[in-house]
Amino acid sequence: MLVLSRKANESIRIDSNIEISILEIKKDSVKIAIKAPEDIKILRSEIYDIIKEENKKSILQDKQHIKNNIHKIKSLFDYFIK
Repeated sequence: MLVLSRKANESIRIDSNIEISILEIKKDSVKIAIKAPEDIKILRSEIYDIIKEENKKSILQDKQHIKNNIHKIKSLFDYFIK
């Protein structure tokens, strides 16, 4: 991890297409601005974590849905074969 110190109105460049600027520094917060191409997702960590958890839940639900459908198909197959 790279750690840098910046003051208000200073910025950091990432590659040639991302710029992070320090807009304001208060007692317990820092206001930043991020310029980046539209195809780059920028999320607050807490939002990213929520999305990640929701995706995990969705995958588990999809797996259960698939298992249920397989069971139904097997039951239908058994019904028509026997």
